[in-house]
Amino acid sequence: MLALNSVCASYGTAETLRDVTFSVHEGESVALLGRNGMGKTSTLRVLMGMRSPGLVSGEITFAGKPLSGRPAYEVARRGLGYVPQGRRIFGSLTVLDNLRIAQHSPAGSDSREWTVERVYDLFPHLRRRRGVLGGRLSGGEQQMLAIGRALMTNPSVLVLDEPSEGLAPAMVQEVMTAVAELHREGMTVLIAEQNLALAAEVAARFVILENGAIAADTDRESFLEDPVLQAQLLGIGPDPAGAAGRAAH
Repeated sequence: MLALNSVCASYGTAETLRDVTFSVHEGESVALLGRNGMGKTSTLRVLMGMRSPGLVSGEITFAGKPLSGRPAYEVARRGLGYVPQGRRIFGSLTVLDNLRIAQHSPAGSDSREWTVERVYDLFPHLRRRRGVLGGRLSGGEQQMLAIGRALMTNPSVLVLDEPSEGLAPAMVQEVMTAVAELHREGMTVLIAEQNLALAAEVAARFVILENGAIAADTDRESFLEDPVLQAQLLGIGPDPAGAAGRAAH
């Protein structure tokens, strides 16, 4: 469904992505893993058309059609729903208006359409806070709203950048449980995440970035059973009661 082939990107003279190649199949859930500064956010920003085409090379395709060089609004209309790092909701609008402003129904969509009420069913917190300004929500509520806003575009692929960042543990669990539920219902998911245990709850395949390049592309079980690779690529030791335990659950 989604493929990046030999994608390179730079900021000035600094190369941030080097020959990044991977794909995401329909109905799959893939996690982009890596330590801070390894290229996760850069990869998603390039994918979403949020980088100058002159600083990007390589090929990106979605549903077999070229996506490279398209502006962000066109990428979104093609069916990629983006949840940015830091949430970036509209603080001066209410929860309800944040959702309504993003509503888009793709022509010929054969999936059950996302509505405000359907988002409220996924995140009951938002129903109770529907009249509150976005800027007055807690971090966890803002993350729920950012996900709900992306869903209101009725995407084929949900793209999330560090959704657990800066959230209280209880809110992290609620957000990640909702993402896992979306995947179980058939949503294709691409998620950039630094927390291995959380990524293991959502994704069955891991693409690990190191210094802007793909260091590994592996299934969840193989990576969780390889503490040497975890230490090498993520800088963590074995955690059998954490990542592996959560994944089994």
